[in-house]
Amino acid sequence: MKKIKSIAAFTLALAMMAGMGACGKTDSDSDSKGGSANNAGGGSVEVDEDGIKTFTAFFAVPGNEVDKGNRVQEAIAKEIGARCEMKWLTGQTADEAVGIMIAGEEYPDFIDGSTGYSKLLDAGALIPLDEYWDDYPNIKNFYSEAEWNSVKVDGHVYIVPQFGNDYMYSTDCVHNDEAFWIQTRVLKWDNYPKIETLDEYFDLIERYLEANPTMEDGTPNIGYEILCDDWRYFCLENAPFFLDGYPNDGCCIVDRDTHKAIDYNTTPTAKRYFQKLNEEYKKGIIDPETFTMNYDTYISKLSTGRVCGMVDQHWDFNDAELAIKSQGLDDNTYVPVGVVIDKGIEEHYHSGSTLDVSNGVGITTSCKDIPGALKFMNDLLDPKILTLRNWGEKDVDYLVGDDGIFYRTDEMRSNANDQTYINANLCPYAYFPNYKGMDHDEINACNPSSQPSEFYESLPEPVKECFDAYGVQTYVQMTNKSGENAPWYPMWSYSNTFTADTDYGLAKVNMDEVKHEYLPKVVIADDFDAAWDEYMSVYNERCDIDCYLNALDTEIQRRIDVAEGNS
Repeated sequence: MKKIKSIAAFTLALAMMAGMGACGKTDSDSDSKGGSANNAGGGSVEVDEDGIKTFTAFFAVPGNEVDKGNRVQEAIAKEIGARCEMKWLTGQTADEAVGIMIAGEEYPDFIDGSTGYSKLLDAGALIPLDEYWDDYPNIKNFYSEAEWNSVKVDGHVYIVPQFGNDYMYSTDCVHNDEAFWIQTRVLKWDNYPKIETLDEYFDLIERYLEANPTMEDGTPNIGYEILCDDWRYFCLENAPFFLDGYPNDGCCIVDRDTHKAIDYNTTPTAKRYFQKLNEEYKKGIIDPETFTMNYDTYISKLSTGRVCGMVDQHWDFNDAELAIKSQGLDDNTYVPVGVVIDKGIEEHYHSGSTLDVSNGVGITTSCKDIPGALKFMNDLLDPKILTLRNWGEKDVDYLVGDDGIFYRTDEMRSNANDQTYINANLCPYAYFPNYKGMDHDEINACNPSSQPSEFYESLPEPVKECFDAYGVQTYVQMTNKSGENAPWYPMWSYSNTFTADTDYGLAKVNMDEVKHEYLPKVVIADDFDAAWDEYMSVYNERCDIDCYLNALDTEIQRRIDVAEGNS
């Protein structure tokens, strides 16, 4: 099997994958100051003059690369003797990027293949972590035995899901999930009205645009944006189950009484929702370019502050939010509203922490130092290192009060929102395993955004004013915080593992393809009813819905049985 022979070679490979020129040294002319260290992993890894190893990682999602010499990254490296050069998805889909690596049989040391995880498994590209982890207790104890069992494939653990693991309890202040988002300036203009239904949401945006067609600098406002680029088309297609008051199971609605899966794509609410989008498109409220833009264009438009609202997951537009803040457009900040189709429906947009077993970070067969890579990941879960990752360096990025509570100055808060500063100074190693909830000192929250006192103080004044008007202090409180998750939740962690090799997996592929093709047509159609009827006809003809739902039903019951101790 071919192996990536140096950091420079890994960078070159990724640059070639992205279709862009790359400069850098190959293995033969590397300018590494250190030599190579022999390790039990069967090879060598680059070591600098200070004895610090450098590993490589690729995460098949967009992200920001930290600068060379990043302050916190180097502080962590001095503590644990290793660092990681991280690369992110650029100009490709996850499947494309992973496919190129598999074809060349060249991988970085660590990888999160995102939607390409199953392909990495099929290619034999990942090592079984559980065969090694007895020597790495921070990894082994990251989840319970039952949780690890849900991660296993063919009896082994190949990845560590990084997110959704609360230490002690949840301290979420940010709603990082999906919602109908709206800018504080729009709410303020109408004296912070109570927005409950889809009709009320669009009515407010319509009235705001009529009164405020442009921003103060003359830039035309955009009422509503829809992202449907590649796998992100959830921003267009999955709102119906939220509008009916269900949580984000992703692939279906689960009836709370019968525990059976329901296809949310064909419900009466689905038709009403897309008919509303059709009406808003014809009125010019929805951006006419919405179905031709890619993700980068979408983020660019949001970053100007001119888009009044959209449906999205918060993590998906965080870069745009940082850009809005950096321009001083604090009144253009987005807050979530729990919109439903009709009054009286209890919304469930915020579902708390979940374990997503469909992807995570793994160590590849190209890794020349498996024990060193495992030690690196294990050390990143050490309490001292967790604080460095999440808070930064004491007295530089945060201060400690006499009561032991962490806090920041205004300058520190400003720095933490400045992407240039972040790239040079902060290193959360965001796609390596991390905890949510409490810090391991059991006094502070795991990070500043979850520290109640720090969180409120860090908010821009327009957001504080908005929260005060609604009687809340956090983004989570703007939604209806759900109770305990159902035992089957979330079903998307199951459906994300589907491949076209099964009948139900093929049904899902066909469903996705039909929706990708027809939903934009439905939204822009002159005759909505005719377009909807055509869509439903093709959907039912091409997709084996019963096969798909039957597979989900089986998994729902299996999860219920596990939760009740019956299996």
